Amino acid sequence: MKDKYLNFIRAVSVNRLTRSGVAVTTSSFIIFIMLEIPRLLGILTNAYLGLITYLTLPLIFVVGLLLIPAGIYIHKKETGIGFRDLIRNKLPADETEKRFSGSRIFNFIAVLTFVNVIFLGLASMRMLSFMDSPVFCGTACHSVMSPEWITYQSSPHARVKCVDCHVGEGVDALVDSKLNGAWQVISLTFNLYERPIPTPVHQLRPARETCEKCHWPDKFYGARLKSFQRFGLDKNSTPAWTTLNLKIDSGEQTGEAGIHWHVSKEYSVEYSSVDDEREEIIEIRVLKGNELIKTYKNNALSSSSDNISGFRTMDCVDCHNRATHIYEVPEHAIDEKMSRGEINRKLPFIKREGLYAVSRGYSDKETANQLIDNYLNRFYFNNYPDIAKNYSEDIAVAVTAFQKIYDRNIHPEMNIEWGSYPDHSGHENGGGCFRCHNRDLKDADGKSPSYDCNSCHSILAYDSDNIMQFLMPPDKNSKDSLVHEYLRAEFLNEK
Repeated sequence: MKDKYLNFIRAVSVNRLTRSGVAVTTSSFIIFIMLEIPRLLGILTNAYLGLITYLTLPLIFVVGLLLIPAGIYIHKKETGIGFRDLIRNKLPADETEKRFSGSRIFNFIAVLTFVNVIFLGLASMRMLSFMDSPVFCGTACHSVMSPEWITYQSSPHARVKCVDCHVGEGVDALVDSKLNGAWQVISLTFNLYERPIPTPVHQLRPARETCEKCHWPDKFYGARLKSFQRFGLDKNSTPAWTTLNLKIDSGEQTGEAGIHWHVSKEYSVEYSSVDDEREEIIEIRVLKGNELIKTYKNNALSSSSDNISGFRTMDCVDCHNRATHIYEVPEHAIDEKMSRGEINRKLPFIKREGLYAVSRGYSDKETANQLIDNYLNRFYFNNYPDIAKNYSEDIAVAVTAFQKIYDRNIHPEMNIEWGSYPDHSGHENGGGCFRCHNRDLKDADGKSPSYDCNSCHSILAYDSDNIMQFLMPPDKNSKDSLVHEYLRAEFLNEK
């Protein structure tokens, strides 16, 4: 086989063009194999090497294949000797002699063509598989996707492929994603993309095709307990607990509707928003099956009715809009690290000073990291010299923690600052739930959607010393005793 290949190569190498085609095709194939083996073994994972392996090398291989017939065509124009005559003149007679199954050289060319088709097919499959990998999505366009890649790696979905949520299933979804990817390449090449990148609310696949593959509504019942610590801005960074019993029930299993009533099978919620941005809600429709049972209109935004582009049926991403690429609130990010013991509360005013350090505006990350370090060390050196001396290691650990918080959430090169990407799964700063549950939206009877706190969760502690403060017997002498008693009764169904 080796001798046949070499004889064939010598036969078709009739001019510079065909020799170039042979050299390009052979070398690209060999380099592909040399790069593919360590990639299969997990030795090479770099996205740029992947682009070379699965995109550049197969393209070069095809160009090389095209150069060979192009060179033979030019040779025929110059000498009048075509491919068939060229083969007969250059190869032994037994190679070109006609047989029942065709000449040996014909069979060899057929095998070689089959090998080329298989190689290109496998390369294409590997290319599609590679382009669907999180490493490619996050690192191939490093400057643009770096913020999303960083938040993805520390998210609850860090082991879920990007394409499982951003592409979905089916040929239509695949074609749409590749067309969208082509536009992204053009945007990157000609610097047409926005900074920061807008949340792709209009390009995401329906939650029924993505989120509900794992989080299916049949399991939305009962309640979930959530507790978290918050720390004060006082000298001791005094801790306090907030505990919520989240009512996640859709109402289908128990009849007690909670948060996931919005996506239940029996009811559906449709809404329109200003410029279809899903931030300022203009009108809400509540349907039971196909029957319209309630309409809420935002009179404060009636002048914006011309901006309605249609109604959207609410699904998972309307609330869980940052389920993976989660950008933290600075106070909460610091609280989490303090809860884990990564920041020592024995350092006076550590929460207050750390919050100030990470919240300042910096031109770039390198400058930010240096100035965060300088600020905190200078603060303790000037105000608490004994602390600066005796707790120098704790200060250094705290500085590193604050730098990590900044690096994870702030990206000056993409104009990503604190609050660039709000999370709608709660109601921080009046957003999230309160986009719909507010007094501006009213039905025909002048009633608004419920904004009672207990509709979605029972409050068991709120900035309290005890993690289950409101389950304890209320102190009758406390100014909050009535609230305490009400919240306790609500949770215990004693009202």
